[in-house]
Amino acid sequence: MAGGRDRVAYLLKQLQRASCMCPAHSHAYSQGIEHAALGKTDYAFEMAVSNIRYGEGVTKELGMDLQNLGVKNVCVMTDNNLCQLPPMKAVLDSLTKNGVNFQIYENVMVEPTDQSFMDAIEFAKKGEFDSYVAVGGGSVIDTCKTADLYASSPESDFLDYVNAPIGKGKPVRVTLKPLIAVPTTAGTGSETTGVAIFDYKELKVKTGIASRAIKPFLGIIDPLHTLTMPERVTANSGFDVLCHALESYTALPYNQRSPCPSNPMNRPAYQGSNPISDIWAVHALQIVAKYLKRAIRNPEDQEARAGMHLASAFAGIGFGNAGVHLCHGMSYPISGLVKNYKAKDYNVDHSLVPHGLSVVLTSPAVFTFTAPMCPERHLEAAQIMGADISTAKTKDAGLILADTLRKFLFDMNVDDGLAALGYSKSDIPALVKGTLPQERAEHFMNKGQPVSQVFRL
Repeated sequence: MAGGRDRVAYLLKQLQRASCMCPAHSHAYSQGIEHAALGKTDYAFEMAVSNIRYGEGVTKELGMDLQNLGVKNVCVMTDNNLCQLPPMKAVLDSLTKNGVNFQIYENVMVEPTDQSFMDAIEFAKKGEFDSYVAVGGGSVIDTCKTADLYASSPESDFLDYVNAPIGKGKPVRVTLKPLIAVPTTAGTGSETTGVAIFDYKELKVKTGIASRAIKPFLGIIDPLHTLTMPERVTANSGFDVLCHALESYTALPYNQRSPCPSNPMNRPAYQGSNPISDIWAVHALQIVAKYLKRAIRNPEDQEARAGMHLASAFAGIGFGNAGVHLCHGMSYPISGLVKNYKAKDYNVDHSLVPHGLSVVLTSPAVFTFTAPMCPERHLEAAQIMGADISTAKTKDAGLILADTLRKFLFDMNVDDGLAALGYSKSDIPALVKGTLPQERAEHFMNKGQPVSQVFRL
Protein backbone atom coordinates (compact mmCIF):
# COMPACT_ATOMS: atom_id res chain seq x y z
CA MET A 1 0.00 0.00 0.00
CA ALA A 2 2.80 2.42 0.89
CA GLY A 3 4.50 1.85 -2.46
CA GLY A 4 1.24 2.46 -4.31
CA ARG A 5 0.60 5.63 -2.32
CA ASP A 6 4.06 6.96 -3.13
CA ARG A 7 3.58 6.19 -6.82
CA VAL A 8 0.25 8.02 -6.96
CA ALA A 9 1.58 10.98 -5.00
CA TYR A 10 4.59 11.19 -7.29
CA LEU A 11 2.41 11.30 -10.40
CA LEU A 12 -0.01 13.88 -9.00
CA LYS A 13 2.82 16.12 -7.82
CA GLN A 14 4.48 15.89 -11.22
CA LEU A 15 1.21 16.87 -12.88
CA GLN A 16 1.12 19.90 -10.61
CA ARG A 17 4.70 20.91 -11.30
CA ALA A 18 4.37 20.33 -15.03
CA SER A 19 2.10 23.34 -15.54
CA CYS A 20 -0.79 21.13 -16.61
CA MET A 21 -2.25 21.96 -20.00
CA CYS A 22 -5.63 22.27 -18.32
CA PRO A 23 -5.66 25.49 -16.30
CA ALA A 24 -9.23 24.87 -15.19
CA HIS A 25 -8.16 21.83 -13.27
CA SER A 26 -4.45 22.18 -12.63
CA HIS A 27 -3.31 23.02 -9.14
CA ALA A 28 -1.12 26.05 -9.74
CA TYR A 29 -1.16 29.28 -11.62
CA SER A 30 1.70 29.75 -14.02
CA GLN A 31 2.20 33.34 -12.92
CA GLY A 32 4.35 34.18 -9.95
CA ILE A 33 5.69 30.69 -9.29
CA GLU A 34 9.27 31.75 -9.79
CA HIS A 35 8.94 33.94 -6.70
CA ALA A 36 7.79 31.06 -4.50
CA ALA A 37 9.78 29.47 -1.72
CA LEU A 38 10.64 26.26 -3.56
CA GLY A 39 10.75 23.00 -1.66
CA LYS A 40 8.30 23.87 1.13
CA THR A 41 4.70 22.73 1.27
CA ASP A 42 1.88 25.20 1.78
CA TYR A 43 0.33 25.70 5.20
CA ALA A 44 -2.84 27.61 4.32
CA PHE A 45 -5.75 27.67 1.89
CA GLU A 46 -8.30 30.25 0.91
CA MET A 47 -11.75 30.18 -0.66
CA ALA A 48 -12.98 32.27 -3.56
CA VAL A 49 -16.34 31.97 -5.29
CA SER A 50 -18.75 34.10 -7.27
CA ASN A 51 -21.96 35.37 -5.75
CA ILE A 52 -24.78 32.94 -6.52
CA ARG A 53 -28.54 33.40 -6.65
CA TYR A 54 -30.82 30.40 -6.98
CA GLY A 55 -34.53 29.96 -7.63
CA GLU A 56 -37.11 28.93 -10.22
CA GLY A 57 -37.78 31.91 -12.47
CA VAL A 58 -35.06 34.05 -10.86
CA THR A 59 -33.87 35.13 -14.33
CA LYS A 60 -36.59 37.78 -14.24
CA GLU A 61 -34.41 39.70 -11.77
CA LEU A 62 -31.51 40.03 -14.22
CA GLY A 63 -32.67 43.32 -15.70
CA MET A 64 -33.04 44.82 -12.23
CA ASP A 65 -29.50 43.70 -11.37
CA LEU A 66 -28.13 45.53 -14.39
CA GLN A 67 -30.21 48.60 -13.54
CA ASN A 68 -28.82 48.51 -10.01
CA LEU A 69 -25.31 48.44 -11.42
CA GLY A 70 -26.08 51.56 -13.44
CA VAL A 71 -24.77 50.08 -16.68
CA LYS A 72 -25.66 51.54 -20.05
CA ASN A 73 -24.43 49.11 -22.71
CA VAL A 74 -24.68 45.36 -22.08
CA CYS A 75 -23.18 42.54 -24.17
CA VAL A 76 -25.31 39.38 -24.11
CA MET A 77 -23.40 36.29 -25.25
CA THR A 78 -24.95 32.95 -26.21
CA ASP A 79 -24.81 30.35 -28.99
CA ASN A 80 -26.94 29.86 -32.09
CA ASN A 81 -28.95 27.03 -30.59
CA LEU A 82 -29.75 28.70 -27.28
CA CYS A 83 -30.72 31.89 -29.06
CA GLN A 84 -34.00 30.21 -30.00
CA LEU A 85 -34.74 28.59 -26.62
CA PRO A 86 -36.68 29.68 -23.50
CA PRO A 87 -33.65 30.63 -21.34
CA MET A 88 -32.61 33.30 -23.82
CA LYS A 89 -36.18 34.55 -24.12
CA ALA A 90 -36.37 34.90 -20.33
CA VAL A 91 -33.15 36.92 -20.31
CA LEU A 92 -34.23 39.25 -23.12
CA ASP A 93 -37.69 39.72 -21.59
CA SER A 94 -36.10 40.84 -18.33
CA LEU A 95 -33.68 43.21 -20.03
CA THR A 96 -36.40 44.73 -22.20
CA LYS A 97 -38.87 45.11 -19.32
CA ASN A 98 -36.26 46.99 -17.31
CA GLY A 99 -35.14 49.24 -20.15
CA VAL A 100 -31.62 47.81 -20.42
CA ASN A 101 -29.73 48.61 -23.62
CA PHE A 102 -28.01 45.51 -25.01
CA GLN A 103 -26.40 43.87 -28.02
CA ILE A 104 -26.39 40.12 -28.69
CA TYR A 105 -23.43 38.00 -29.72
CA GLU A 106 -24.75 34.57 -30.69
CA ASN A 107 -21.73 33.00 -32.37
CA VAL A 108 -20.18 31.26 -29.38
CA MET A 109 -18.78 27.87 -30.38
CA VAL A 110 -19.50 24.70 -28.41
CA GLU A 111 -16.08 23.59 -27.11
CA PRO A 112 -14.52 26.95 -28.09
CA THR A 113 -11.21 27.40 -29.89
CA ASP A 114 -8.60 30.14 -29.82
CA GLN A 115 -10.17 31.56 -33.00
CA SER A 116 -13.72 31.55 -31.62
CA PHE A 117 -12.42 33.29 -28.49
CA MET A 118 -10.72 35.94 -30.62
CA ASP A 119 -13.88 36.49 -32.66
CA ALA A 120 -15.83 37.16 -29.46
CA ILE A 121 -13.05 39.42 -28.15
CA GLU A 122 -13.19 41.49 -31.35
CA PHE A 123 -16.95 41.92 -30.95
CA ALA A 124 -16.49 42.99 -27.33
CA LYS A 125 -13.79 45.51 -28.18
CA LYS A 126 -15.87 47.13 -30.91
CA GLY A 127 -18.95 47.30 -28.71
CA GLU A 128 -17.26 49.15 -25.83
CA PHE A 129 -19.56 47.42 -23.36
CA ASP A 130 -19.76 48.26 -19.67
CA SER A 131 -21.15 44.87 -18.59
CA TYR A 132 -21.68 41.31 -19.84
CA VAL A 133 -24.31 38.60 -19.58
CA ALA A 134 -23.47 35.00 -20.51
CA VAL A 135 -26.43 32.73 -21.27
CA GLY A 136 -25.43 29.10 -21.78
CA GLY A 137 -23.13 26.34 -20.59
CA GLY A 138 -19.43 26.45 -19.89
CA SER A 139 -18.53 27.27 -23.49
CA VAL A 140 -20.60 30.45 -23.44
CA ILE A 141 -19.57 31.53 -19.95
CA ASP A 142 -15.87 30.92 -20.64
CA THR A 143 -16.06 32.81 -23.93
CA CYS A 144 -17.73 35.74 -22.20
CA LYS A 145 -15.11 35.81 -19.43
CA THR A 146 -12.38 35.99 -22.05
CA ALA A 147 -14.11 38.69 -24.07
CA ASP A 148 -14.51 40.78 -20.93
CA LEU A 149 -10.84 40.29 -20.00
CA TYR A 150 -9.33 41.31 -23.34
CA ALA A 151 -11.79 44.15 -23.96
CA SER A 152 -10.74 45.47 -20.53
CA SER A 153 -7.08 45.07 -21.52
CA PRO A 154 -7.15 46.09 -25.21
CA GLU A 155 -3.39 46.39 -25.60
CA SER A 156 -2.74 42.82 -24.51
CA ASP A 157 -1.74 40.11 -26.94
CA PHE A 158 -4.02 37.05 -26.90
CA LEU A 159 -1.31 34.79 -25.46
CA ASP A 160 -0.44 37.21 -22.65
CA TYR A 161 -2.96 35.72 -20.21
CA VAL A 162 -3.04 32.20 -21.61
CA ASN A 163 -1.61 29.56 -19.29
CA ALA A 164 2.07 28.73 -19.70
CA PRO A 165 3.81 26.99 -21.40
CA ILE A 166 1.55 27.79 -24.37
CA GLY A 167 0.99 31.39 -23.34
CA LYS A 168 2.83 33.84 -21.12
CA GLY A 169 0.61 33.31 -18.08
CA LYS A 170 0.72 36.96 -17.03
CA PRO A 171 -1.21 37.94 -13.90
CA VAL A 172 -4.45 39.83 -14.52
CA ARG A 173 -4.05 43.30 -13.07
CA VAL A 174 -6.80 45.14 -14.96
CA THR A 175 -10.31 45.68 -13.59
CA LEU A 176 -12.94 43.81 -15.59
CA LYS A 177 -16.50 44.87 -16.26
CA PRO A 178 -19.21 43.05 -14.25
CA LEU A 179 -20.25 39.73 -15.81
CA ILE A 180 -23.45 37.93 -14.86
CA ALA A 181 -23.58 34.25 -15.81
CA VAL A 182 -26.88 32.47 -16.45
CA PRO A 183 -25.96 28.76 -16.74
CA THR A 184 -28.29 26.58 -18.80
CA THR A 185 -26.52 23.26 -18.20
CA ALA A 186 -25.81 21.36 -14.99
CA GLY A 187 -22.16 20.55 -15.51
CA THR A 188 -19.21 22.89 -15.64
CA GLY A 189 -19.92 25.14 -12.65
CA SER A 190 -18.27 27.89 -14.70
CA GLU A 191 -20.51 30.49 -13.04
CA THR A 192 -18.46 29.94 -9.85
CA THR A 193 -14.88 29.78 -11.18
CA GLY A 194 -12.14 32.01 -12.52
CA VAL A 195 -11.16 29.92 -15.52
CA ALA A 196 -11.85 29.91 -19.27
CA ILE A 197 -10.95 26.89 -21.42
CA PHE A 198 -10.44 26.55 -25.17
CA ASP A 199 -8.89 24.34 -27.84
CA TYR A 200 -5.56 25.68 -29.05
CA LYS A 201 -5.88 24.35 -32.58
CA GLU A 202 -2.24 24.69 -33.64
CA LEU A 203 -1.07 22.26 -30.95
CA LYS A 204 -4.32 20.26 -30.67
CA VAL A 205 -4.48 20.76 -26.91
CA LYS A 206 -6.83 22.29 -24.39
CA THR A 207 -5.52 25.24 -22.46
CA GLY A 208 -6.95 28.48 -21.19
CA ILE A 209 -6.80 31.29 -18.68
CA ALA A 210 -6.91 30.93 -14.89
CA SER A 211 -7.33 33.93 -12.62
CA ARG A 212 -9.66 34.84 -9.79
CA ALA A 213 -10.06 38.20 -11.56
CA ILE A 214 -12.26 36.69 -14.29
CA LYS A 215 -14.84 35.10 -11.99
CA PRO A 216 -18.40 36.21 -12.81
CA PHE A 217 -19.78 38.98 -10.65
CA LEU A 218 -22.95 36.91 -10.17
CA GLY A 219 -24.23 33.49 -11.15
CA ILE A 220 -28.01 33.29 -11.65
CA ILE A 221 -28.97 29.65 -11.24
CA ASP A 222 -32.50 29.21 -12.59
CA PRO A 223 -33.39 25.49 -12.64
CA LEU A 224 -36.12 26.09 -15.23
CA HIS A 225 -33.37 26.54 -17.80
CA THR A 226 -32.19 22.94 -17.51
CA LEU A 227 -35.57 21.57 -18.65
CA THR A 228 -34.60 22.16 -22.30
CA MET A 229 -31.44 19.99 -22.11
CA PRO A 230 -31.63 16.83 -24.28
CA GLU A 231 -30.93 13.45 -22.70
CA ARG A 232 -27.26 13.08 -23.67
CA VAL A 233 -26.46 16.69 -22.87
CA THR A 234 -27.96 16.12 -19.42
CA ALA A 235 -25.93 12.93 -19.01
CA ASN A 236 -22.60 14.31 -20.17
CA SER A 237 -23.01 17.50 -18.15
CA GLY A 238 -23.80 15.41 -15.09
CA PHE A 239 -20.72 13.27 -15.63
CA ASP A 240 -18.63 16.43 -15.35
CA VAL A 241 -20.27 17.21 -11.99
CA LEU A 242 -19.60 13.66 -10.84
CA CYS A 243 -15.90 13.86 -11.66
CA HIS A 244 -15.50 17.39 -10.29
CA ALA A 245 -16.78 16.12 -6.94
CA LEU A 246 -14.81 12.85 -6.91
CA GLU A 247 -11.53 14.34 -8.07
CA SER A 248 -11.53 17.40 -5.83
CA TYR A 249 -12.35 15.20 -2.82
CA THR A 250 -9.48 12.83 -3.63
CA ALA A 251 -6.96 15.50 -4.70
CA LEU A 252 -3.70 15.90 -2.80
CA PRO A 253 -4.33 17.86 0.43
CA TYR A 254 -3.45 21.55 0.35
CA ASN A 255 -0.74 21.10 3.01
CA GLN A 256 1.08 18.51 0.89
CA ARG A 257 1.37 20.79 -2.12
CA SER A 258 4.51 22.66 -2.97
CA PRO A 259 5.97 25.15 -3.33
CA CYS A 260 4.71 27.33 -0.52
CA PRO A 261 4.05 30.79 -1.99
CA SER A 262 6.23 33.56 -0.64
CA ASN A 263 3.36 36.01 -1.22
CA PRO A 264 -0.37 35.26 -0.83
CA MET A 265 -1.08 36.68 -4.28
CA ASN A 266 0.84 33.71 -5.69
CA ARG A 267 -1.26 31.11 -3.88
CA PRO A 268 -3.04 29.14 -6.60
CA ALA A 269 -6.80 28.96 -6.86
CA TYR A 270 -6.53 25.18 -7.13
CA GLN A 271 -4.83 24.39 -3.87
CA GLY A 272 -5.67 20.75 -3.17
CA SER A 273 -8.36 19.18 -1.04
CA ASN A 274 -9.21 21.19 2.05
CA PRO A 275 -11.88 21.10 4.75
CA ILE A 276 -14.19 23.61 3.07
CA SER A 277 -13.98 22.26 -0.48
CA ASP A 278 -14.52 18.77 0.93
CA ILE A 279 -17.95 19.78 2.22
CA TRP A 280 -19.07 21.06 -1.18
CA ALA A 281 -17.63 18.05 -3.04
CA VAL A 282 -19.29 15.46 -0.81
CA HIS A 283 -22.64 17.23 -0.91
CA ALA A 284 -22.47 17.51 -4.70
CA LEU A 285 -21.70 13.79 -4.94
CA GLN A 286 -24.70 12.97 -2.76
CA ILE A 287 -26.96 14.98 -5.06
CA VAL A 288 -25.52 13.31 -8.17
CA ALA A 289 -26.15 9.87 -6.67
CA LYS A 290 -29.74 10.82 -5.89
CA TYR A 291 -30.78 12.77 -8.97
CA LEU A 292 -28.60 12.24 -12.06
CA LYS A 293 -30.32 9.09 -13.33
CA ARG A 294 -33.73 10.67 -12.81
CA ALA A 295 -32.66 13.90 -14.57
CA ILE A 296 -31.49 11.92 -17.61
CA ARG A 297 -34.49 9.63 -17.86
CA ASN A 298 -37.23 12.22 -17.40
CA PRO A 299 -36.67 15.77 -18.68
CA GLU A 300 -39.84 16.88 -16.89
CA ASP A 301 -38.56 15.78 -13.48
CA GLN A 302 -38.09 19.30 -12.18
CA GLU A 303 -36.89 18.15 -8.76
CA ALA A 304 -34.09 16.09 -10.27
CA ARG A 305 -33.02 18.72 -12.78
CA ALA A 306 -33.11 21.46 -10.16
CA GLY A 307 -31.01 19.28 -7.87
CA MET A 308 -28.41 18.72 -10.56
CA HIS A 309 -28.28 22.44 -11.30
CA LEU A 310 -27.37 23.07 -7.67
CA ALA A 311 -24.93 20.14 -7.65
CA SER A 312 -23.10 21.71 -10.58
CA ALA A 313 -22.56 24.91 -8.61
CA PHE A 314 -21.64 23.04 -5.42
CA ALA A 315 -19.06 20.92 -7.24
CA GLY A 316 -17.79 24.08 -8.95
CA ILE A 317 -17.13 25.67 -5.57
CA GLY A 318 -15.36 22.51 -4.46
CA PHE A 319 -13.07 21.96 -7.43
CA GLY A 320 -12.75 25.71 -8.02
CA ASN A 321 -10.73 25.88 -4.83
CA ALA A 322 -9.30 22.37 -4.56
CA GLY A 323 -8.68 21.40 -8.19
CA VAL A 324 -9.12 17.99 -9.74
CA HIS A 325 -6.65 15.52 -11.21
CA LEU A 326 -6.27 12.62 -13.62
CA CYS A 327 -9.77 12.24 -15.11
CA HIS A 328 -9.64 15.84 -16.26
CA GLY A 329 -5.97 15.85 -17.15
CA MET A 330 -6.51 12.82 -19.38
CA SER A 331 -9.76 14.10 -20.88
CA TYR A 332 -8.25 16.82 -23.03
CA PRO A 333 -6.38 14.65 -25.52
CA ILE A 334 -9.45 12.38 -25.64
CA SER A 335 -11.52 15.30 -26.90
CA GLY A 336 -8.69 17.13 -28.70
CA LEU A 337 -7.59 14.16 -30.82
CA VAL A 338 -11.12 13.13 -31.78
CA LYS A 339 -11.42 11.67 -35.28
CA ASN A 340 -14.97 11.02 -36.47
CA TYR A 341 -17.03 10.71 -33.29
CA LYS A 342 -20.13 12.89 -33.18
CA ALA A 343 -22.02 13.03 -29.93
CA LYS A 344 -25.75 12.41 -29.93
CA ASP A 345 -28.03 15.37 -29.07
CA TYR A 346 -25.37 18.02 -29.81
CA ASN A 347 -26.34 20.36 -32.60
CA VAL A 348 -22.90 20.67 -34.21
CA ASP A 349 -21.58 19.83 -37.66
CA HIS A 350 -18.10 18.70 -36.60
CA SER A 351 -16.59 15.80 -34.67
CA LEU A 352 -17.09 16.29 -30.96
CA VAL A 353 -16.47 14.39 -27.74
CA PRO A 354 -18.38 16.30 -25.04
CA HIS A 355 -16.21 17.32 -22.11
CA GLY A 356 -18.14 15.35 -19.49
CA LEU A 357 -17.96 12.18 -21.55
CA SER A 358 -14.21 12.53 -22.14
CA VAL A 359 -13.74 12.95 -18.39
CA VAL A 360 -15.88 10.10 -17.10
CA LEU A 361 -14.66 7.36 -19.44
CA THR A 362 -11.37 6.98 -17.59
CA SER A 363 -12.85 7.35 -14.10
CA PRO A 364 -13.00 3.64 -13.11
CA ALA A 365 -9.35 3.14 -14.06
CA VAL A 366 -8.29 6.46 -12.52
CA PHE A 367 -9.80 5.78 -9.11
CA THR A 368 -8.44 2.26 -9.08
CA PHE A 369 -5.02 3.91 -9.53
CA THR A 370 -5.44 6.77 -7.04
CA ALA A 371 -7.02 4.85 -4.17
CA PRO A 372 -3.74 4.18 -2.28
CA MET A 373 -3.45 7.94 -1.64
CA CYS A 374 -6.64 8.10 0.45
CA PRO A 375 -8.49 4.77 0.49
CA GLU A 376 -10.96 5.90 3.13
CA ARG A 377 -12.19 8.71 0.87
CA HIS A 378 -12.53 6.33 -2.07
CA LEU A 379 -14.62 3.98 0.08
CA GLU A 380 -16.75 6.86 1.33
CA ALA A 381 -17.38 7.95 -2.26
CA ALA A 382 -18.34 4.40 -3.23
CA GLN A 383 -20.79 4.25 -0.34
CA ILE A 384 -22.39 7.54 -1.39
CA MET A 385 -22.76 6.09 -4.88
CA GLY A 386 -24.60 3.07 -3.48
CA ALA A 387 -21.96 0.48 -2.60
CA ASP A 388 -22.15 -1.68 0.53
CA ILE A 389 -18.80 -1.16 2.25
CA SER A 390 -19.65 -2.82 5.57
CA THR A 391 -17.14 -5.63 4.98
CA ALA A 392 -14.84 -3.76 2.60
CA LYS A 393 -11.08 -3.91 3.03
CA THR A 394 -9.01 -0.77 2.68
CA LYS A 395 -6.78 -2.37 0.07
CA ASP A 396 -9.83 -2.91 -2.18
CA ALA A 397 -11.03 0.71 -2.05
CA GLY A 398 -10.09 1.53 -5.64
CA LEU A 399 -11.64 -1.59 -7.10
CA ILE A 400 -14.85 -1.05 -5.12
CA LEU A 401 -15.23 2.54 -6.30
CA ALA A 402 -14.37 1.53 -9.86
CA ASP A 403 -16.99 -1.22 -9.90
CA THR A 404 -19.55 1.15 -8.41
CA LEU A 405 -18.82 3.72 -11.11
CA ARG A 406 -19.03 1.14 -13.91
CA LYS A 407 -22.47 0.03 -12.73
CA PHE A 408 -23.62 3.63 -12.35
CA LEU A 409 -22.43 4.52 -15.86
CA PHE A 410 -23.80 1.33 -17.40
CA ASP A 411 -27.24 2.22 -16.06
CA MET A 412 -26.99 5.51 -17.95
CA ASN A 413 -25.95 4.02 -21.31
CA VAL A 414 -22.53 5.65 -21.43
CA ASP A 415 -20.31 4.86 -24.42
CA ASP A 416 -18.29 1.74 -23.67
CA GLY A 417 -14.74 3.01 -23.34
CA LEU A 418 -12.36 4.82 -25.67
CA ALA A 419 -12.85 2.27 -28.43
CA ALA A 420 -16.45 3.48 -28.75
CA LEU A 421 -15.04 6.93 -29.58
CA GLY A 422 -12.90 5.55 -32.39
CA TYR A 423 -9.59 5.10 -30.54
CA SER A 424 -7.38 2.00 -30.73
CA LYS A 425 -4.29 0.79 -28.88
CA SER A 426 -2.11 2.57 -31.43
CA ASP A 427 -3.52 5.90 -30.19
CA ILE A 428 -2.39 5.43 -26.58
CA PRO A 429 1.08 7.05 -27.01
CA ALA A 430 -0.55 10.19 -28.45
CA LEU A 431 -3.14 10.23 -25.64
CA VAL A 432 -0.36 9.94 -23.04
CA LYS A 433 1.65 12.68 -24.70
CA GLY A 434 -1.39 14.94 -24.74
CA THR A 435 -2.01 14.37 -21.04
CA LEU A 436 1.29 15.85 -19.91
CA PRO A 437 3.46 18.64 -21.30
CA GLN A 438 5.97 17.12 -23.69
CA GLU A 439 8.99 17.33 -21.41
CA ARG A 440 7.06 15.56 -18.67
CA ALA A 441 5.48 12.99 -20.99
CA GLU A 442 8.91 11.76 -22.02
CA HIS A 443 9.90 11.55 -18.36
CA PHE A 444 6.94 9.34 -17.50
CA MET A 445 7.35 7.08 -20.51
CA ASN A 446 10.90 6.41 -19.31
CA LYS A 447 9.44 5.47 -15.94
CA GLY A 448 7.22 2.77 -17.39
CA GLN A 449 4.33 4.88 -18.71
CA PRO A 450 2.11 4.88 -15.61
CA VAL A 451 -0.35 7.18 -17.36
CA SER A 452 -0.73 4.73 -20.24
CA GLN A 453 -1.81 2.11 -17.73
CA VAL A 454 -4.79 4.28 -16.79
CA PHE A 455 -6.07 4.61 -20.38
CA ARG A 456 -8.47 1.74 -21.08
CA LEU A 457 -10.06 0.91 -24.42
